[in-house]
Amino acid sequence: MEKLWGGRFTKETDSLVKEFNDSLPFDKRLYQVDIKGSMVHAAMLGKQGILTDQEMKEILDGLGAILADLEAGRLTIEDGSYEDIHSFVEAKLIERIGDSGKKLHTGRSRNDQVALDMKLYIRSEIREMDGCLKHFLGTILRVMEENLDTFMPGFTHLQKAQPVTLAHHFGAYFEMFRRDREHLSSLYERMDTCPLGSGALAGTTYPLDRAFTARELGFIHPCRNSMDGVSDRDYLIEFLSALAVCQMHLSRFAEEVILWNSDEYRFVELDDAYSTGSSIMPQKKNPDIAELVRGKTGRVYGDLFALLTMMKGIPLAYDKDMQEDKEAAFDAIDTVLGDIRLFDGCVATMRFRKDVMERSAKRGFTNATDAADYLVGKGVPFRDAHGIIGRMVLDCIEKGKALDDLTLEEFQAFSPLFDSDIYEAIDLQACVEKRLTDGAPSRLSMEKEIQDCRAYLALPDIGRDLTGV
Repeated sequence: MEKLWGGRFTKETDSLVKEFNDSLPFDKRLYQVDIKGSMVHAAMLGKQGILTDQEMKEILDGLGAILADLEAGRLTIEDGSYEDIHSFVEAKLIERIGDSGKKLHTGRSRNDQVALDMKLYIRSEIREMDGCLKHFLGTILRVMEENLDTFMPGFTHLQKAQPVTLAHHFGAYFEMFRRDREHLSSLYERMDTCPLGSGALAGTTYPLDRAFTARELGFIHPCRNSMDGVSDRDYLIEFLSALAVCQMHLSRFAEEVILWNSDEYRFVELDDAYSTGSSIMPQKKNPDIAELVRGKTGRVYGDLFALLTMMKGIPLAYDKDMQEDKEAAFDAIDTVLGDIRLFDGCVATMRFRKDVMERSAKRGFTNATDAADYLVGKGVPFRDAHGIIGRMVLDCIEKGKALDDLTLEEFQAFSPLFDSDIYEAIDLQACVEKRLTDGAPSRLSMEKEIQDCRAYLALPDIGRDLTGV
C-alpha cells in the first residue's frame, strides 16, 4: 500500500526493514483510542473552519463506521499490510470516503497522535486495573469480616511471634492493595495534559483549539510544551512502577498461600478449580496459580526496566526507540490484570483450617510476650521478665510442652510472682483482645478497621467523574 510518508523516497523499503519497523502487530490494540482521538481532532478542525462542515461530517461518519465494523468483526486488522494502526485507520478512511479522508491528518503528526493514543489507552487501563483491585479488596474484606475470631500465629523472620487473627493478617494485604489503588489514582490525576496539537515537536501553523481537544478527550488542559508533549513517557514509567509494586504485593501474598497450603502448615486448602495435580504422584494438589503469580513478578519488573533503559539516552524530541514502550507496557498490563483476577478467585474459594491455625498459635509460644508482660505488671523490670520467660520457653521445648501446659507449681519454679491468673493472661483469645490500639488484632480494633475498609470501598472509582475515553 502507499505509505503516509512515501513522497521523499524513490526505493521500496527492504522487507526485513519493514518487518523490523512495523508496529501494527502490537499497536493494533490501540484502534479504539486512535479512532476516537481522530474523531475529536476532526471535530476540532471543523469547529475551527479548517475543514468544511461537509468534510468534517464525512470524516466523522467514516471513522464511526470503521470503529463499528472493527467492533462487530466485519473489518479485521491484518498484520503486514500496514505500518501501524494509524496508517491502517487513515488508509481505510480514504478508501471509504475519498479525498476528504486525506485531510484528517491536517495539523497533526504521528508523534502527537501516538502520544495521545498511549495516554488515552493507559488511562483506560488504569480504570480497568482499579476495578479489578477494588473487586479483589472486596474479597479480602469478606475474609476479614468472617474471621474476626479465627486465631493464628503472627510471624517475624518466618518464626511464630505473637497471636493475631486471620482478619488482622488479611487486613495487612488490604492496606497493600489499597495503596496500589492510590498509586494509580494519583497517576491518573497527573495524566491531565493532552499532547494532541503538539505536532511533530514544534506545534503547527494551523489555528487549532487545543483546549477544546483536551476537554473533549477528558483531559484538563493541553500539555504546556510541545516537545515534552511528544516525548514524555514519564507517566508510562510511573504506571509500570505502580504495576511492579502491585505485582510484588501479589507475589508476597502468593508466597504465603503456597506456604499455608503445604502439609507442614495446612492452614488452607485450595479449591480444586485453582489447583493442579501431578502427572506421576496421584496424591499431589499443587498451588500452581499462586506459584505462577509469584513467578511472573520478574517479568513485570523486566518490563519496567526495559522502559527505563530505553528512555535513559533519548534526546529531545521523538525518536523511534520510543516505539519500544508499547510491548513492555502491554505485557505488564496483561500480566498484572490476569494475575489479580486469578488470585482473586483463588483467595475467594480457598478453605481456611481454623482449628489448625489456632493450634499452631498455641503450640508456638506466641503468648510468651504476654507472659513477660504479666511479670512486668507484678513489678518485674521488662528485661528481667524477658529472661525468665526465655528460660521457661527453653524448658518447655525440652519437655515438649506449651506454656499453657505448665502447672502453677512449674510456673512458680521460675518466679514466685506467678499466680493462678497467669492462665487467663496467656489465654490465646485474651492475648489478642488485650491489644486495643488502633491497627491491632483485637475484635474492637478490627471492627473499626473493617468499618473503614467498607467506607473506602464505597468511594467513587478512578476517573468516573471524567469524560475520558
